[in-house]
Amino acid sequence: MNFIAKWSCGLRSSATNGKGRNCLGALGVVAALIGVFILPGVAQDASVRSSPAAGIHGRVLNADGTPVGDALVRLAQPGAPKPLEIKTDAAGAFSFGPLRMGSYLLGAEKSGVHSRAATVVISSDGEQRQVDLVLDNSSTGHPDSSDSSPPAAQAMEFADKPTFTVAGVTDWTAAGGHGSDSSLRTSEALTRETLTLKPGDEQHSTATLTSAAGEANESETRLRAALAAAPREFEPNHKLGEFYLHAGKYAESVGPLQAAYQIDPVNVGNEYELALALNEAGDLPQAREHIQKSLAHGESAELHRLAGEIYEKSGDPLSAVHEFEQAVRMDPSEQNYFEWGSELLLHRAVLQAEQVFTTGATAYPKSSRMLAALGTALFANARYDDAALRLCAASGMNPADPEPYIFMGKIEMAAPNPLPCVEEKLARFAKDQPGNALANYFYAMALWKGQSQPVDPKVLHQVETLLNKAVAIDNHCADADLQLGILSASQRSYEKAIGYYLKAIEANPQLAEAHYRLGMAYDRIGEPENAKREFQLHDEIKKRQAAEIDRQRREVKQFLVEGQPTFPAAH
Repeated sequence: MNFIAKWSCGLRSSATNGKGRNCLGALGVVAALIGVFILPGVAQDASVRSSPAAGIHGRVLNADGTPVGDALVRLAQPGAPKPLEIKTDAAGAFSFGPLRMGSYLLGAEKSGVHSRAATVVISSDGEQRQVDLVLDNSSTGHPDSSDSSPPAAQAMEFADKPTFTVAGVTDWTAAGGHGSDSSLRTSEALTRETLTLKPGDEQHSTATLTSAAGEANESETRLRAALAAAPREFEPNHKLGEFYLHAGKYAESVGPLQAAYQIDPVNVGNEYELALALNEAGDLPQAREHIQKSLAHGESAELHRLAGEIYEKSGDPLSAVHEFEQAVRMDPSEQNYFEWGSELLLHRAVLQAEQVFTTGATAYPKSSRMLAALGTALFANARYDDAALRLCAASGMNPADPEPYIFMGKIEMAAPNPLPCVEEKLARFAKDQPGNALANYFYAMALWKGQSQPVDPKVLHQVETLLNKAVAIDNHCADADLQLGILSASQRSYEKAIGYYLKAIEANPQLAEAHYRLGMAYDRIGEPENAKREFQLHDEIKKRQAAEIDRQRREVKQFLVEGQPTFPAAH
């Protein structure tokens, strides 16, 4: 039972890992977990087995597809002193090799225009990878850009040193926070939903990955046949395990990747993927063992981020937050800032989470999820107006994305006073997505809350219309039925209110407020026994929910933080 989510209509569910973060999809899992810009160099770790015949080749192109000659191409690997650099020929071609197995970062630039960085994994001897890089003004901060990343070739430094240190954890039984109990519960719900926010290009990525997965499925028979022909060789085991991993079949991927590890235990790419598969399959002790071995061979931001996820799921949040911080120090990417801030927010270090998200939003001003996360942190600190402004800004970056609107609708309901910009944004949400039950519900509630006494009858009629529309779209939208009942009761139409309350309870029997309001309506029409029954049900549900809240809060460790955070000037 989701004891925190007050809104029972239009909510979506998604497969998540133990921390609430979305599991990675087909063929993008490795690239999504590895940093996205050029790192200092190519590793020279003698423990990594050489692969003299492997190479990375490709072309540098303009946005219109024409080749770019004399472009600078950089190839880097975490832990190395400096990247390899070459220039493209007249046909825009480049070639790196021989290379050893491992994960590389590839980017290009010319005349101040950069490509987006590409992650390339060399996982076997003799492997040849073909990668084309496209120079794009969006990678240099061009005003028409929708990219939220800094230039690929710009080696960002972790200049914004944190002014705090996470020194320990304690039981969070008192549920420290600001504002009313309703605001605190809303803050907890938004924190959990923040952890599932995807990067802004997720829709495109998902379509691309789905297409790639469809093509990959055709090769499963071939991969299994190759393994049957050579069961004791590294490559067929690794290839099949990698196929299952990228397809999201984590349990199936463990066996082949484990077999590949037994054959070649020093292959860092395979061991990273094995740790990832074990983590997603739920074998946390083995995942932890392999990620620690990988870090012993050589540090990288992606290894620290995966270690953070494993530690969090293993019940060691103190180690997790230090791993996420180290990932940002090595690679201050949007993803790493988001993971670090989310970990702080999850464990109620709300001021520190605000600092991290503020810094992340400054570095990545076009990241809507960073602004939404910052809004959540501000709301948790009872800075309701500031939270609303960040969420309103996030909604403007991608108006088709419902998440910022849903967040602002929830904080509007929990905040003590109407919030700036929210009603206008929710009006657009309802206009642009008329078939979304939550769009109609939250706009109705914002209109109603914004009314002074006496309420304008025309506005009340609009509120009623929107709530009825929400119920028509989703007949399980219990909250809309509840509000229709409250609206009817305010007009002394108690029989009509009772009908709405009963519908709300049918859609969600655990909606405690509906039972309480129904009891009041029964009392008004002179049915004391029915009223008594509903009041008793209300008290029983509230008692169970309070116990569940207490249980879940006891499972959350609150960070003990040394030092007070400071924040960049507001923009």
